[in-house]
Amino acid sequence: MSSETRSVAAAEDTDVLARRFACLGDPARLRVLQLAAVGPVEIAALAGETGIEPSTLGTHLEALANVGFIDVDVQGGTSVIRVAGSAYSDLMDAAKIVSPRAQVRDTLGALPTDVTLRRMAERDWDGVRSIYREGIGTGTATFTTSVPSAQKLDEQWLPDHRWVAEIDGRVVGWATLSPTSSRDCYRGVAENSIYVGGAARGRGVGKLLLRHQVQAADTSEIWTVQSSIFPENRASIALHQAVGFRIVGTRSRIAQLGGQWRDTLFLERRRESQLH
Repeated sequence: MSSETRSVAAAEDTDVLARRFACLGDPARLRVLQLAAVGPVEIAALAGETGIEPSTLGTHLEALANVGFIDVDVQGGTSVIRVAGSAYSDLMDAAKIVSPRAQVRDTLGALPTDVTLRRMAERDWDGVRSIYREGIGTGTATFTTSVPSAQKLDEQWLPDHRWVAEIDGRVVGWATLSPTSSRDCYRGVAENSIYVGGAARGRGVGKLLLRHQVQAADTSEIWTVQSSIFPENRASIALHQAVGFRIVGTRSRIAQLGGQWRDTLFLERRRESQLH
């Protein structure tokens, strides 16, 4: 590609980003986009979740579609909204340049009332490892290809930052933090893991776990929580951004999974007091 062609392409990209930022000047559109980023959603469900009148919602959806944020598909007579390609993650990647030290905000919205959180206990290992196995099977959650032993996980995870979510007394998800370095200067930097069983996905379990995880980190000696997420896992990216994670950058071809090179997005959340 010639330098002239690159300049034209860069200008076009900048124009697209500018129009997308401008489109989100209305907070309602940002809320709609965040919900769509978590996963495909029916228009009727979207109206119920946001409380926006159908006619007004239609105007917002048209504006988001015009700048390439969303696609509208008709499935069995029902209109379904989904994020178009990497539009959402591309915008968030650009946002770090505009405001890399923005205030940490929590935009998760309503949380489930039928999910109970508690500290992980010895009796939970079978359930935790079973959910881990499900996550590995998706191919979009981790580079790990086999479930580590309970002993290895116990050695890896910080003892005070292990949580499980239960529904009707059954473990349906878990969240943990692992140290990123043995050096004392990095003692407050940890990497998170959150997994939700397939049968419980879409019920807000991940939202509840992640919020509790970062709140617990904020009241401890942890000042930075980081995460590496496959770009294809838009739901996880949106979930992390909703509690204040920002995209630091993309690590291209960082490792192989199944013989294929994969990229990851690197995200971090800084404790509010560390931002000033």
